Amino acid sequence: MQVSVLLQGKGAGVVTVHADRPVSEVCAVLARHRIGAVVVSEGGVRVDGIVSERDVIRALAEGGPAILDRPASSLMTTEVVTCEPDTTVEQLMSTMTERRIRHVPVVVGGELVGLVSIGDVVKDRISGLEHETQALHN
Repeated sequence: MQVSVLLQGKGAGVVTVHADRPVSEVCAVLARHRIGAVVVSEGGVRVDGIVSERDVIRALAEGGPAILDRPASSLMTTEVVTCEPDTTVEQLMSTMTERRIRHVPVVVGGELVGLVSIGDVVKDRISGLEHETQALHN
């Protein structure tokens, strides 16, 4: 199965923030949308970076609450691992495992078209196993 199929099931909408937004606002966005990472993008088209819950926790541990006033750009990951819609879910799982990442933006021609989380991958894998189990029972 390809990533494009995952996106069809979950939708292609991606929550983004501007690089100059304070980390406190990034935290509010994460909480409001009940997500684990947000793409940093000035226009919602190009991936400039990504900020995850892990990034915020690490920064808080190192810099204390003062980091909440810093811009998202100060703690975002700029070397973002991305994939394309034709990437297989197996390839994506391997990449996520090897790189120890939980969120991968999906791009086409450098433009953001979706975001896949480890939860999306696990949900898909469980669904596939349930179908296989049902087929074996039948």
